[in-house]
Amino acid sequence: MSPDVGELDESAIEEAMSDDPDEMLAMLADLTGATDPVLRDLARRLAGRLFLDVAKRGPSRPRGTGKLATQRYRPDGGDLDVDASLDAVVSARAAGSAVDPDDLRIRAWAKPGTAICLLVDRSGSMGGKPLATNAVAASAVAWRAPEDYSVLTFGKDVVAAKSQDIPKSNEMVVDSVLALRGFGTTDVAGALMAARAQLMRSTAGRKVTVLLSDCRSTVDGDAVAAAIGLDELVIVAPESDDAEARELAAAAGAKITTVSGPSDAAAALTRVLD
Repeated sequence: MSPDVGELDESAIEEAMSDDPDEMLAMLADLTGATDPVLRDLARRLAGRLFLDVAKRGPSRPRGTGKLATQRYRPDGGDLDVDASLDAVVSARAAGSAVDPDDLRIRAWAKPGTAICLLVDRSGSMGGKPLATNAVAASAVAWRAPEDYSVLTFGKDVVAAKSQDIPKSNEMVVDSVLALRGFGTTDVAGALMAARAQLMRSTAGRKVTVLLSDCRSTVDGDAVAAAIGLDELVIVAPESDDAEARELAAAAGAKITTVSGPSDAAAALTRVLD
């Protein structure tokens, strides 16, 4: 993959992606922490592109039932909302000028917005497949809810890779997740409360917390109470380590699925979100 110092053979990487995508994504995730700065930078740029490509295999948006809503005017967008547009019409008439279309409102069908907060467990061992899985999951969330999502990493403390109401490119979000290295204890309850605080900033009709973790808390805190306090919780646990996650899901009434590796991350989100 790296035939010389500071080089990456992209054709070899593409071939390896066809043979065993999980192993290749895991290796690439590890290379983003390489000691050689040139190789590290190449790996990060390539990882951002590959992980986003893998994440796009699922549907781009969760489904939802539409409803009539007042919206800004656009040609052929819907019927004029007379009540909401009346002030603009009266003001324009009094001034003897044409009505500014930006001041008009229409009634049209709109799908309810969905806000997502992804919680990534960074405690314990963090590298290879777990790290790549986290990065693909972050990419998939960004692809599904590009206007309204956050990514929080947690161990003992919670750190925002992306806040709910602050724009950040998908590549930068993936890079922030790939920079994670595991350490410390695990505060599941604290992470769930932080997700609730992030989602409170959103006006979306549906607010979903995605917990990517084995849910094995190692500090005091009532994770069940914190989970019940959320609008909607879905859990994605490692395929071979999901016992505690299933206990939390059962106690909180949350959906749960498992993920086998990075190439399964987008599909895992589809299973619990749609």
